[in-house]
Amino acid sequence: MTYNQIIADIKRKVYHPIYVLHGEEEYYIDQISDLLEASVLDDNEKEFNLTILYGLETDDATIVAESKRYPMMANHNLVIVKEAQNVKSFDHLESYLAQPLDSTILVLCFKHKKIDGRKKAFKIASQIGVVFESKPIYDNQVGEWVQNYLKTHGFFISEKAKFLVAESIGTNLSRLVNELDKLTISLQKGATINEDDVEKCIGISKDFNVFELNNALGKKDVAKCNLIINHFAANEKAYPVVMVVNAVYLYFSRLIKYLYLTDKTSKNAAAELKINPYFIKDYAVAAKNYDIRKAVAAVYHLHEADLRSKGVGAANMKQGEILKEMVFKILH
Repeated sequence: MTYNQIIADIKRKVYHPIYVLHGEEEYYIDQISDLLEASVLDDNEKEFNLTILYGLETDDATIVAESKRYPMMANHNLVIVKEAQNVKSFDHLESYLAQPLDSTILVLCFKHKKIDGRKKAFKIASQIGVVFESKPIYDNQVGEWVQNYLKTHGFFISEKAKFLVAESIGTNLSRLVNELDKLTISLQKGATINEDDVEKCIGISKDFNVFELNNALGKKDVAKCNLIINHFAANEKAYPVVMVVNAVYLYFSRLIKYLYLTDKTSKNAAAELKINPYFIKDYAVAAKNYDIRKAVAAVYHLHEADLRSKGVGAANMKQGEILKEMVFKILH
């Protein structure tokens, strides 16, 4: 089942005896688990029929024992196991799942880890309940995800603001949602969010950000690059090397793909690069300043900066110095 199907079922009060939620992206796991906790029982029923266990503090025998309890003055007994990746074994779960109680809803949350689907317990779970893998989204999917999230909440966002948020925050969905909620809390439904809103509410400068850095690099605007990178260097916590490198790497990866295109029309290039046609003109400009050799060299310098940030070959370099060196090498 997809995430949307699971959420729709829960809202319709269509429940399953077991939910195995696992994967690298914790956001979807939390959303499903939290919705079950909020929906299955009312406040009065929760006192006797809601059990929350933590992987480091429990074992599979305890999980099964709690799952075998009958509900008291309620239709369901809800058992949620958080951080289930820390439970040492699930051997006892096999026998329970062979004959689960109809009144029990067991939720196992494995964060930052994919389960071993070959284990018998999880094979049975997939037959009688829901096994959902929460996969991280890719860098080139963040902008669309931001737009869809805002749309479902009754808001719109300009293309530049969307890319500003996506490239500054990255693929961490929990952080993205937190920042997007800051954006919308003071806006009326139907409003269109622009880069001024992003700067005011999230604190991402509309002038000093990775989006503008990429534009300056593409134009080989040395003065603007230096201005932005000096701002980054003076605010290392807000602009960590990993975040900047990832954003610039995505830009040059798209540029390399653009350079190899035979059909560079706006419509085709946008489809191939998976970006809005509005931004193709920026890649057309960059293509005049970087041939394939220079663009690939830029990726090498980004890889080098990533290693330096981890202490490889530059144990005493400050984060800001690493970024300055990276930008200098790309430009020259």
